[in-house]
Amino acid sequence: MAEDSPKRRKANFNEAETEVLIEQVLKHEQLLFAAGPGRASPGQKRKVWELIRHKVNPVAACPRDVEDLKKRWRDLKRRDRSKLCRLSQGCGPPGPAAAAFGLLLAPEEMPPAAAPPA
Repeated sequence: MAEDSPKRRKANFNEAETEVLIEQVLKHEQLLFAAGPGRASPGQKRKVWELIRHKVNPVAACPRDVEDLKKRWRDLKRRDRSKLCRLSQGCGPPGPAAAAFGLLLAPEEMPPAAAPPA
């Protein structure tokens, strides 16, 4: 009878989960996203994502798997870039808000007006 019931979706990520996810992904960013000859193997990346999962799940509203975390990370990056793009296209003067939205962007990805001083 359980297989007839519709699949329930998981709870939204809470603030603590998101913070831990961002912190851990940024900590391991070189291993996860580096390109070129020194990049990590798929097995190494899988181990890092499992490590991140073990850090996120203690503060999670419900158990998260690696695919949930990867999807949340992609969504955070996409939203961050779209907000920064809207700010840089004249919706307001770039200021501290633009820099805050640039949390997930590398300095070379940020528009010149929003880039932090070197």
